[in-house]
Amino acid sequence: MPNSPTSTDAPWEYTLYIPHDPRAVTVSRRTLRLILTLHGLLPLSETAELVATELVSNAVRHTKGPAALRLRWAGRVLRIGVWDADPTPPAPPLSASASAEAENGRGLDLVRNCTDGWGWYQLSSNGNSGKFVWCELASIGA
Repeated sequence: MPNSPTSTDAPWEYTLYIPHDPRAVTVSRRTLRLILTLHGLLPLSETAELVATELVSNAVRHTKGPAALRLRWAGRVLRIGVWDADPTPPAPPLSASASAEAENGRGLDLVRNCTDGWGWYQLSSNGNSGKFVWCELASIGA
């Protein structure tokens, strides 16, 4: 049933606007799991939750304004993105030679290692500003 409501072939997109509040991380993670479950993509949920938690946590921890979590499914790829109002680039992932005991900077390293791609870009159009940090998970057999 390629056009059923739980089909993994039909594209979709959700955006969850979140306040600058540490509880937003849990709300985002649980909302993401619910969306993936309802779309028949539960096999992606563990990794998706991990990387979304990191991206939302960074937005809440390192910025002062609201943020948004965006999930997009198209072409059997899940794109997870987080917008925040601060245009400052995210800290780069740790290099391979960085210490395993480092207390900062491991989050985007985790995102890089657990996904099929990631990146970020600054936003400055239509009165919006800030940045959008994203990552992608390709589905195999979903």
